[in-house]
This record gives sequence, C-alpha cells and structure tokens, in this order.
Amino acid sequence: MSAIFSILEVILLIFAVVMSFNIIIFVHELGHFLAAKWRGLQVDRFQIWFGRPIWKKDIGGVQYGLGWIPAGGFVALPQMASMESIEGTNNERNPLPPISPLDKIIVAFAGPLFSMLLALLAGVMVWGIGKPKDFIPTQVVGYVVEGGPAHQAGIREGDKILAINGQTVNGFQGTLDSITEGIVLSKGKQIEFTVARPGVAEPLKITSEFKTQETKWFQRSGLRQVGIGPEAEFIEMGHAVKGSPAEKAGFKEGDRLVTMNGQSYKNADGVVKAIKAGGTQPIVFEITREGKPLTITVSPVVPLSPPGKGPMLGLSFYGSPHIEQQIVHPGPVSQVSDSLRMMWTTVTSVLSRDSSIGVSHLSGPVGIAKLQYQLLQTDDGWRRILAFMVLFNVNLAVLNMMPFPVLDGGHITLAILEKIFGRPVKAKPLEILQTACALALISLMLFVTSKDIGDSFGNDAPKGEEVVFP
Repeated sequence: MSAIFSILEVILLIFAVVMSFNIIIFVHELGHFLAAKWRGLQVDRFQIWFGRPIWKKDIGGVQYGLGWIPAGGFVALPQMASMESIEGTNNERNPLPPISPLDKIIVAFAGPLFSMLLALLAGVMVWGIGKPKDFIPTQVVGYVVEGGPAHQAGIREGDKILAINGQTVNGFQGTLDSITEGIVLSKGKQIEFTVARPGVAEPLKITSEFKTQETKWFQRSGLRQVGIGPEAEFIEMGHAVKGSPAEKAGFKEGDRLVTMNGQSYKNADGVVKAIKAGGTQPIVFEITREGKPLTITVSPVVPLSPPGKGPMLGLSFYGSPHIEQQIVHPGPVSQVSDSLRMMWTTVTSVLSRDSSIGVSHLSGPVGIAKLQYQLLQTDDGWRRILAFMVLFNVNLAVLNMMPFPVLDGGHITLAILEKIFGRPVKAKPLEILQTACALALISLMLFVTSKDIGDSFGNDAPKGEEVVFP
C-alpha cells in the first residue's frame, strides 16, 4: 500500500510541475492574445507548447491547441512579423490589411507585461502567506581544508569573513550577499578576503587562489571553491562500519557529539584529527541520542585491511551548521527587484571572461522542472514553488524583451524600424534571420538540457577502501 501511495505522490508532483509550466506559458500568451483582440488583429492559432498539435479545436475562427514539445507556446498573428517558418502557415487565408507599428509594439509587449503581472500576483500571495528562508547566519570560518587554497593563503579557523573582493558579505550561505555565493560568483584569477581575526586589531586582506569542483564531460563545469566551511552547530555520527570498535561500543547513526574526552569541537575534521592523535588510548564520548544523554567509552584499533592504516574507530562524523529557518513576508515589489538582481548577476557572470559561470550553468525546461519537483518535496514546498513563480516569470518577461526576431523584443525592434523607415523589413531576409535565431535558441536549449540531464548521472560519491576490523 505504501508503494502505491509513493507512486501516486510522484504522479501528483509531476502533475503539479506540468501545470505550473502551463499556467506560466498560458498567461504570457494570453497577454498577446487579448492585446491582439483589443487592437483588432487576426488571430490564427493559440497554442501552448511547440510542434504538431496533439490536441486542437477551432473556436470562433481561432485554432486552440497543445503541442508535443514542452518548451513554450505561441499565438499565431499573421499581421505581425511573419513567423510561418516556425509556427506554420495557413494558405487558405485571404490577404489581410497591414497594421500600424504601434499595434505591433502593444501586442508584442503584452506578453512580457502579463508575465510580470503574474510575478507580482504570485508576489502578493507570497507576501501574505510567506516563504521559507534558509540562511546560515555565521560569518566565522569553522574549518579550513588542509592544503586547500584558503589554507595555503593563510585563512584559519576562527577568522570572520567581512568582505569578498571588496563586497560586504552577510552570512555564510543563503543569499546573493553570503560567503558561499560570493566565492562562486567571484570574478578574476584570485579572490580577496577581508577577515577579522581574534587578537588582531585591524582587518586582514588575504588573497586566495581557488579551485573548481571536478565534473564529468557531460555535466556542468564545476563551481569555484576555496576549501572553507562554517562553524558546526552540532556534530553527528554516521553509519558505524561492521565489526568496528564503534559498532561494538554501540554507536548509532544520528548520535550527536557533546564532548570527546571532555572537549567540545566545532567541526568534524577536528574530531578526526584528535582521534588519530590519541592512538589506541580509550576515548570517552558524551553524546545525545534522541535527546537523551549517553556516555560511551571506546578504544580505536588498527584494522586488518587495508594494510598501513593507523588506529580507527570505524565511524564517520558530519558537522551541521546552524541554519536559520523562518517564514518571511517580503513585499511583492521587493521580490521582483530581488529576482531582477539575481538575473542581472547571472547574466553578467555568464558574459564575463573572468567568471567561472558559463552558458552550461543555465537551465532549460528539464532543469527547471527538476528544480520544481525537488522544491515540492521539501518542507513548505508549495510556498517555495510560489516564490519560484516570481523569479521564473520575471526571467521570462525580461528574456522575451531581448531584441531577437523570434522573441517579443524582436517584434518590438522590427516595429520601431518600420516606423523609422516607413516600411516593414523585407520578408525573405527576415525569414532567414528568424530561422537562424530560432536554430540558435533551439541549439542553446538542447545544450543546457543535455547538462540538466547529465547532472543527474555520475554524481555517486567516490567509494573509499573497504575497511575490515578484527
């Protein structure tokens, strides 16, 4: 019965993702449709998604349909710039009277306008019901990977990061102004950290190299990292290896460390180093299990395999930082402005030669659908999806205003040129340009979609050596 419920849950989540896409596309195209009706234009087709219709119906001279390629939608308006090479043609139509450039601008602009209005509507709803904010408020470095870029540069545990490349930071992770995002989005061959160090009066300027995560050729390229992490609020135990001292002593996955030999720790690396330094001497662990205190004494031993390993417990440790989780109620205008800022940051990072963010880090329909599916599986998933609607619609509105012939901004540009020169752009060159731009956009979509799919494979954690205890 539980398997049936799991399948039904997956189906429901997929249905919710598909419906959210359809609503976004429908509202955008509805803007074009209503503006065209208002200005008296001929409307041939109103279709959600591209390709040959898998469903269609003629109502009042308009063919409404659903295509089989889930990547957008369109309203076929023959009096606008011709899009027959992309949307198809209707040879039975009699010649139609031309329309003014102003009509073309109004109809083209209506789609992005409706997308922005939908973003504001979603923003009003988020304002009322709130959205989750997951934020790591600390700016103190809790651990530094030994031998990593930050360690080699001189950053140490206990340092408080104040700024990255001159930009003030706020928290370790969760906003565009946080430390992790500042490292990932940094530009240039080096990253300058401004840190406050206990016992040092003036802030220090420390310049660090960086490295990027290793990925497979079919995945997105890695993001920048320097090998630092926040302080841990608590340290949790992982699964104990079979036959290990940890298993025999009774450790359970999920146990939380309070002290080890009377000392508390702020990161898992410190625990591991202390265990190695102690050799085979008994270790007294003060832990909590399901909220109840417990004391366990255990001695590390040398495993039978692999050879050459020092004393071990056969237990892994994980540091979990303090995550500030709350429901916030930002105003709709603030949400839209934050979305515009995020979009600007992404675009400038992609276009910059000094950034590690590239075209491969953009997302297509598959990546967006996968993100929505993951959001729905989290706590307050429906609130997160509503907040995502604001971001997505703002992106849709702005991207469609770019001056490419197959986009709304292209129609507006062509209408302005028509007004300036007193005649429309010639049909044949326009068709060639539209086809070239359409192929370029389709190629881009296929490329980022391949990365969306590629990131789903080959992400298994590397398997370490099998450890065998007496």
